[in-house]
Amino acid sequence: MNAKLPAGLLVTALLVTGVTGCGGSGGSGQSASGTPKVGLITKTETNPFFVKMKEGAQKAAQANGMELMSAAGKFDGDNAAQITAIENMVAAGVKGILITPSDTKAIVPAIKKARDAGVLVIALDTPTEPQEATDALFATDNLKAGELIGQYAKAAMAGKPAKIATLDLAPGITVGQLRHDGFLKGYGIQEGDPSIVCSQDTRGDQAKGQTAMENCLQKAPDINLVYTINEPAALGAYTALKAKGRDKEVLIVSVDGGCTGTKAVQSGQIAATSQQYPLKMAEDGVKAVAAFAKNGQKASGYTDTGVTLITDKSVTGVEAKDTAFGLANCWG
Repeated sequence: MNAKLPAGLLVTALLVTGVTGCGGSGGSGQSASGTPKVGLITKTETNPFFVKMKEGAQKAAQANGMELMSAAGKFDGDNAAQITAIENMVAAGVKGILITPSDTKAIVPAIKKARDAGVLVIALDTPTEPQEATDALFATDNLKAGELIGQYAKAAMAGKPAKIATLDLAPGITVGQLRHDGFLKGYGIQEGDPSIVCSQDTRGDQAKGQTAMENCLQKAPDINLVYTINEPAALGAYTALKAKGRDKEVLIVSVDGGCTGTKAVQSGQIAATSQQYPLKMAEDGVKAVAAFAKNGQKASGYTDTGVTLITDKSVTGVEAKDTAFGLANCWG
């Protein structure tokens, strides 16, 4: 998951992994040694979520006798770098491309060119707009992820009137909107409900999450429930709340299930999080490309790669796992 844009970009160099380089294959979909190739394009290389995704892709490529090419943007929202990566991978003859699109609309023409060239394109984690622009989507059900923490928050508040701050991603990013909408659905309220006293965008960044929470506390000092798009934003919110001496009074819920975030649930900084599984997304995606390379079988539609509510303070009626499970399955 993650955020959006600047402009005037330095395009990332394509990173190549595997036994052989990518030269000399033309459009064959194979390296010089005859090994079929699969491409992975993530939003960034530094986010632990995408580091784990690349790890899963490398492991699956090796297990399925494929060579992995990988590339990423310089920053979350670097659409130009993703377009260049698609073009480079198509030229290198990959059989399939796995992509977490930074700009879900602007990337569509480049994906269409790749598909027209016979390349299988699978979105991981983030659907394109429209979703049908790729052959398939392997991702968390982000609406469900939000719904789980909304249900948890409603039960944990135990009838206490809520003063809610939503620390969101950025306008127009599907993942952020789905999680936000899911939280509202799980809590049983609609957009514009008077219990939502502040909404701020954070781009999923910890420093921006802290600033957003500070702004919300100025606007509504009696906030008692905070929804955040991800755990970095949640930890930023916690820092702001602690500085005001309110960290013990405010319930924070989030989404992602990274190791840092899961430890924050264990320590009580975050009450609960919805854990997703980037390694599985990438492994399943590579397997799908391997099947396509072998027999032309095309993956299609949406594959749900799972989500689990993680908390050590379980509530009645909401299924959850504890942080021991979360730490055994986290990333980062």
